[in-house]
Amino acid sequence: MADTKREIERKYEATDATRLPDLSRVAGVGRVEKRGVTELDAVYYDTADLRLASHSLTLRRRTGGADEGWHLKFPVATGIRDELHEPLADTLPPSFAALLRSRLRHTEPVPVVRLLSSRDVQHLNDPDGTLLAEVSVDTVCAERLAGEGTGTTATWTEIEVELADDGDPAFLDAVEKRLRKAGVRPSESPSKLARALAETGAVRGEKKRTEEDPQTAGDHVLAYVRKQIRTIVDLDPAVRRDLPDSVHKMRVATRRLRSAFKTYRRILDREVTDPVGAELKWLAGELGVDRDQEVLDKRLGDRTEALPATLVLGPVRGRLQVWSAARRTGSRRRITDVLDGKRYLALLDTLDALSADPPLRPAASRAPAKELPRAVLKDYKKLARRMDHALEHPPGPERDAAMHEARKAAKRARYAGDAARPALGKPAKRFAKRVKAVQSVLGDHQDSVVAREALRTLAIEAHAAGETTFTWGLLYGHEEATADARERELPEVWARASEPVLRADLKH
Repeated sequence: MADTKREIERKYEATDATRLPDLSRVAGVGRVEKRGVTELDAVYYDTADLRLASHSLTLRRRTGGADEGWHLKFPVATGIRDELHEPLADTLPPSFAALLRSRLRHTEPVPVVRLLSSRDVQHLNDPDGTLLAEVSVDTVCAERLAGEGTGTTATWTEIEVELADDGDPAFLDAVEKRLRKAGVRPSESPSKLARALAETGAVRGEKKRTEEDPQTAGDHVLAYVRKQIRTIVDLDPAVRRDLPDSVHKMRVATRRLRSAFKTYRRILDREVTDPVGAELKWLAGELGVDRDQEVLDKRLGDRTEALPATLVLGPVRGRLQVWSAARRTGSRRRITDVLDGKRYLALLDTLDALSADPPLRPAASRAPAKELPRAVLKDYKKLARRMDHALEHPPGPERDAAMHEARKAAKRARYAGDAARPALGKPAKRFAKRVKAVQSVLGDHQDSVVAREALRTLAIEAHAAGETTFTWGLLYGHEEATADARERELPEVWARASEPVLRADLKH
């Protein structure tokens, strides 16, 4: 696995005549240590159409400096990136190729820009000698290596201030205040690569592209669909890196996309979208192989930890761990295999094709205020039927199953409202919010159903091993109480989501 660090830095404009002010006067600085000049030679890689740069991704091979090697940077927020490092090699490291696969697909990255930098470095240390930030004055020469502007060069000088690991971002504000007093201003370019591309003619004279404001129902649906597609592609590296909640977010995006195909079938041709939806269902299933177990583990673990120690009898925690481990399937490796597989890459290609040439039906050209409410209300009516069916059953397995089906319908209705929100505004927002509340109640109820079945299994195993089942029964009772509470709560929550005024709002 590549080494990773969080890079928090700010860039400033400079000229050959620019001189750094006395930074020892910055609050918290005890000493400014000059580290000398380092020569850096970096080649930046991308596709011919600059696919990585368009997503603010940076891939480079750099010699010189203490961290020479391959670097891959992912944006986190303005001025913040995750930088991954692999040792120097002649070819792209396999780990980086995997992280970029959702964007590169079948294309090999090629050198697009070379940057030669002369870096004059200073360290800002606290009175104890601990590094607070690194300040460098970089004299840069850029050369375009491919595409428009090949052979063109540009030179400039800039100042970088990079926060030390685990440093306080507020310290950068103090440094910036000192620099501004000396007449130094923030750079307009977010990175050296972006500036190099601009100044070597790659984007010179081009107007920044902006998406047209959606006008028709089809425009709005496509904007939502394309957002979900981008989310899947963007989350691919995060899933591979096992970042928190990334699998769940990617799974939600696949579900939202599949739901949109179903809800807005008057706008997008089902003959095209149904096969894509089937593949999205497959992907969501693969992503959820261990996700459901993870949620269940947390629920049972939290329940157990909340009990007084005097009520936890027997090896409860140990049995939970063994039971969970036996049910897991090595998902990290499984998910990586899925993301590296031909089927997944073919799905991404299909989604690109659908986005570029959407299968629009005649209703797509109609006004969103007329067409979108119709689709949302159709999903609402399906939810209403399932809710009526669920509420007419007495408590028991049949009601549990009916409530689970209602939960699925609530999720789809909520997604429909979310998709329509940019066009319909507050009515769609209120609708989605209240249906989400219904979904949450139904979801907690379903989680209690699953938890009770798991607890029954654990109790049987404990009994067979000669262990006391007292705690398992107690936890089962807590889950029964939770389910009862959700069932009592549901009618009121559903009444708020099914108000005639709320439904009427969507029609106007």
